[in-house]
Amino acid sequence: MTDAAMNRLKGSVILIAGAASGIGAAIARRCIAEGATIVCADYDLEPATKLAEALGPAAAACQCDVTNIESAKATVAFARQKFGRLDGLVHNAAAPSTSATVVDLDESAWRHEIDVGLTGAFLMSKFAVPLIAASGGGSVVFIGSQFGRVATTRAVAYCAAKAGLIHLAKAMAVDHAAEKIRVNSLSPGAVATTRLLRRFADFEAANAGLGPAHLLGRIAEPDEIAAAAAFLLSSDASFVTGTDMLVDGGYATR
Repeated sequence: MTDAAMNRLKGSVILIAGAASGIGAAIARRCIAEGATIVCADYDLEPATKLAEALGPAAAACQCDVTNIESAKATVAFARQKFGRLDGLVHNAAAPSTSATVVDLDESAWRHEIDVGLTGAFLMSKFAVPLIAASGGGSVVFIGSQFGRVATTRAVAYCAAKAGLIHLAKAMAVDHAAEKIRVNSLSPGAVATTRLLRRFADFEAANAGLGPAHLLGRIAEPDEIAAAAAFLLSSDASFVTGTDMLVDGGYATR
């Protein structure tokens, strides 16, 4: 991290939904390093609390079910009560994916993935946007995927959720520009998180299996995605809104 980025988020309060591990935890650590105050929200409270404790007094944890409107409302209220304002929202919550075609996929699995990944972003934004506006504006970042742009096999719910997330960001950017709220999506390629360990024995195997599909010949580290998220949250991205930032090592160019 450059010296210029060290305090890029100083004074900002950022709510991260899906913060307990992986990309969300990396974003939380990066934002703290850049001077932000963080609300670590997650369905699993225990790891979110451990993360917040490790990050220090500038972080607080709360339990959040992004599919539940009252839980989403309470999470934003917690941020306001704890820190008095809100300047940024990151929606990183995602359900486990079910490998299936539309013929094979159970309706409940479809609904759960759409509810967490897409409807959850809607619900969190519903309550976060007015608070961000009251703070004078800020930034909303949805963590999408390259599969929101290009399809892959047996991932209909995941692809649909991420594609919807990308366009939700664009629509919100149009609606809230006058309130000085920038809204963008960030779409990673394959990232070395525990999500990949459902398919591969370890990260070395994941890199060997998935790396060649990326122009750079490897999968990403969570910190690389966090660096892009911090940019979108910061004033360095003051003229960036309504875009989907691909951080996919060139995957979607093929």
